[in-house]
Amino acid sequence: MATPQPVAIQSDTYAAADAHAPLSLTLTDPERSEFDALARQLASTAPELVDDAKWVAAARELSAHLPARLRQVVRAYRHDPGEDGTLVLRNLPVAPGALPATPNVPESVEREATVPAAVAVLIAQELGEIAAYRQEKSGALVQNVVPVPGREASQSNAGSTPLELHVENAFHPHRPDFVGLLCLRGDPDNAAGTLVSSIRRALRLLSSGTRQVLHQERFTTLPPPSFHSGDAAVAHAVLTGDPEDPNVKVDFHATSAVDAEAATALEQLRDAFVAASTSVPLRSGEMAFVDNRLAIHGRTAFTPRYDGQDRWLHRTFVLLDNRRTRGSRPGNGSVLV
Repeated sequence: MATPQPVAIQSDTYAAADAHAPLSLTLTDPERSEFDALARQLASTAPELVDDAKWVAAARELSAHLPARLRQVVRAYRHDPGEDGTLVLRNLPVAPGALPATPNVPESVEREATVPAAVAVLIAQELGEIAAYRQEKSGALVQNVVPVPGREASQSNAGSTPLELHVENAFHPHRPDFVGLLCLRGDPDNAAGTLVSSIRRALRLLSSGTRQVLHQERFTTLPPPSFHSGDAAVAHAVLTGDPEDPNVKVDFHATSAVDAEAATALEQLRDAFVAASTSVPLRSGEMAFVDNRLAIHGRTAFTPRYDGQDRWLHRTFVLLDNRRTRGSRPGNGSVLV
């Protein structure tokens, strides 16, 4: 058997299209077929339930058999997510013609195993350990991001108005390390785009004084509407770690400053993130991963039709260190409480 060759980071298949675009990989058709067979094998693995521990264990084992280039790229991204903290994977085995109607009910999740759910979980398990939160969508590991009638203005995954830039579950002590978004069905009007922005780019637009304020514990963050518990009692810093390459913890809809100087710094940070942002218009068979430690994401506005053909994403969360969250995961499972 031939030894797989390392992926060249500056190749046509794993490189940004320009100086301000996320890293990406497009599978070849043979790789897509190889992945499709693996996803179908997982989808049909007993008990065919996404949240079952035995099914998740099977996904962990099968992820080692993903196409070699895909595994190499995921490993490289995990080591260093690049300037944008985002990886876009294309030509994944999703068949739009075989999909049911886009769900449009609140708290929509995937409980029964499907090929698209298997695709999302296999990549997540290769990146780290898939996880969920009991207080959010009942702890489902694969969650549907779909527009819901009556919730158009909601600052949540059920809305369709602009979604403010944010770190996923910024308020939580064990927020995800990565967020995955697999597109099953794109927005028919091509209006919806996933906005991404990185502190590695935004930091260059901030003064040293602003950076210093953002590193101080002068901010609080409320849980998102999708969470059914949590508070913002503890003040925290928005930037932590290496001052030259910090992590970020902010949700511009839910994070507030405790004083006027901190409020000015927070506004300047938002302006910097907006200036450094780019839109990723996901299409069927494309998946974006966002490094939730150094990148933030949002969504542009779109108009739902509620005709069964609306935008439909599968969302997954990934942790890199399962041991760090062991005290919050009963039975050493995948769900944090």
